[in-house]
Amino acid sequence: MSQDRAERPGVLCAGRVYCDLVFTGLPRLPTAGTEIFADDLSLHPGGGAAITAAYIAALGRPAFLAAHLPSAPFQAPVAAGLERCGVDLNLSKPSTEPGAFQLTVAMAHGGDRAFVTRDVGPAVPTLDAASLRAARIGHLHIGELKTLVERPDLLTLARAAGLSVSLDCGWDDALTASVAPLIEAVDLFLPNAEEMARLTALGLCPAPRGATVVKRGAEGSSTPGGPCLPPPAARVVDTTGAGDAFNGGFLDAWLSGAPLLACQEAGNTCGARAVSHPGGTAGAEALRRARVEMAALS
Repeated sequence: MSQDRAERPGVLCAGRVYCDLVFTGLPRLPTAGTEIFADDLSLHPGGGAAITAAYIAALGRPAFLAAHLPSAPFQAPVAAGLERCGVDLNLSKPSTEPGAFQLTVAMAHGGDRAFVTRDVGPAVPTLDAASLRAARIGHLHIGELKTLVERPDLLTLARAAGLSVSLDCGWDDALTASVAPLIEAVDLFLPNAEEMARLTALGLCPAPRGATVVKRGAEGSSTPGGPCLPPPAARVVDTTGAGDAFNGGFLDAWLSGAPLLACQEAGNTCGARAVSHPGGTAGAEALRRARVEMAALS
């Protein structure tokens, strides 16, 4: 029997949140000295932690975000988008840095995308174990390795509050071998194939306390040495946030005690849903609407 939402331990997703400006329908990606025109532009909450939280909430599990929200005029639409997905923002705070325009321009073309991003100030506000316990949070998901490098104390906080911990990798040109102990301290590591290859090229084979699951885009996902589990078929509109959506589906199943393959299937399903919509959270918003409508009919 599935747990009622009120009985399911919540997940705290920590990491930077952005306002994503997503251009779709591009004839090609831009090159220096040229101009291209997009068929469409949409605005969405962005950042790995925010997108993962949106999918966890849309699946019916309490989801909290710990982040500094971008400053005006972007704060209101980002907060509203996350709240429509059901994400609790009580542990997030408005940015205090002047001109804290945390923005990502995402350009989708040919089944892939490119980003230009600006981040400002600290990634995560101050948190305390008592507040996490009071909110019945049972798990901490860190949206990118860069956030954990900035805030290694998140691991100490999680242990003090009795939380399990998962970590996405994210791309960071400044990555060095010093990150290995941080990865080894988490319970679940969720890099994509390119990120895992980068770690390997650095001579790293970090082993987390629990499992590593590698996201492989249109090929699906795999565990080291295991077969690649393909995702369901999907019409690709924009791949922004697909890996973060995978995290949401995987974590919801993993925290419910599902076998690893079932967790991968749940993650693959959310990733496929994400690529069918522009931006990282639009698929989660549609999923939550569908759940609410079905609940009203039952």
